[in-house]
Amino acid sequence: MSIRFTAKARRGMVALTCAAGLAVGVAGCGGSGGDDKKPDSSASASRTGGSDPSAQEGQSDEPLAELKGSDGLLLQVASAQRDAGGFVTVNGTLKNDGAQTAVIPSALSGNETEIIRNGRSLGGATLVDPQGKKRYYVLRDTEGRPLTTTGFSTLKSGATLAVFMQFPAPPTSVTEVDFQLPTFTSASIKISG
Repeated sequence: MSIRFTAKARRGMVALTCAAGLAVGVAGCGGSGGDDKKPDSSASASRTGGSDPSAQEGQSDEPLAELKGSDGLLLQVASAQRDAGGFVTVNGTLKNDGAQTAVIPSALSGNETEIIRNGRSLGGATLVDPQGKKRYYVLRDTEGRPLTTTGFSTLKSGATLAVFMQFPAPPTSVTEVDFQLPTFTSASIKISG
């Protein structure tokens, strides 16, 4: 009986996480003007406390890291927030600093068949704990969809896209990890929370 309850609890957690991910994804599709408030909504959707959104606002002016990719693409990591459910959510902005529309490399989705089958995403992202020598991959829901921003193929010159990726949390003693995304430079980021 406890196994059945645990399985139901996990499915409920995945459903809640998917809902939070969809809320963040929809927030990233909005137009300009109200974008400053969108990360606050996503922070609330991922069940963070009331004081965390203001910490994220402060980080949006000065990102945790900037990763350069091909064709003028730039990923600015705004936050890496640990939550009570055992997850780490990385929020940021993907920007096209190039002069032309950039085609998002398919390599960002990674090379796992199950993730690729669900379309373009940031499913290839990983967090690496260099001291514990452990790599954490983007989480997936029960149907194999990555818990990350999905459904984008191009980014116009000067355009930005709010993005998120959700990972299993490393042990609480781990406060700094290396963030890696295929075709981008890697960077060390601090986990808060």
